[in-house]
Amino acid sequence: MKHRIEQAGWNRQEHFAFFSQFEEPFFGLVADVDATRAYLRARELGVSFFQLYLHATLAAVQTVENLRYRISPDGQVDCYDQINVSAILTRPDHTFAFSFIPFSSDLHNFGQGLAAETEAVRHSSGLRLSPETGRADVIHFSALPWLSFTGLTHARSFARPADSIPKISVGRLRPEGPRQLLPVSVNVHHGLADGYHVGLFLTELQRQLDGEA
Repeated sequence: MKHRIEQAGWNRQEHFAFFSQFEEPFFGLVADVDATRAYLRARELGVSFFQLYLHATLAAVQTVENLRYRISPDGQVDCYDQINVSAILTRPDHTFAFSFIPFSSDLHNFGQGLAAETEAVRHSSGLRLSPETGRADVIHFSALPWLSFTGLTHARSFARPADSIPKISVGRLRPEGPRQLLPVSVNVHHGLADGYHVGLFLTELQRQLDGEA
């Protein structure tokens, strides 16, 4: 479900109009979160670390309204009640494909959807472009477990209709003393969200990873 944001009187009306004129309206940042407890929790819960931090990411997104805003084809702004994930999943031959995994507040129910899509990708070829993987009520998510990054950019087509889907990526765990730090890249449309909202997301993500939510 979604509802339309009435732009007249919206406190972001001018921000949205201003940044929507940009060829590149997205801004991005990279920050570390502490995944020490999350890594141990994944083992205790009998799930993959990937499943746990992907679920934590999606759960955190639900709590920040601005990350649930999307620009509709008619140029208006809609707010979705629930955000799901179109995650990059890989195959044994090192190619990748898009997926669609619905959000569930229950980690194990979410894992069932993730497992089904992982298997579907494994037995497919190409990118798996479809109305499902191309939905608006998602975040675009990718994991780079081969490296720990301090910056990240995304391929984007400026000729296509306005893109407003947040793009979140994580890298490899990096040990720092007794802690395991996880780099998280967040790219969002500046007409819809600011650094403040990314900060809210990262704070909630830390809570989710620690199992405090």
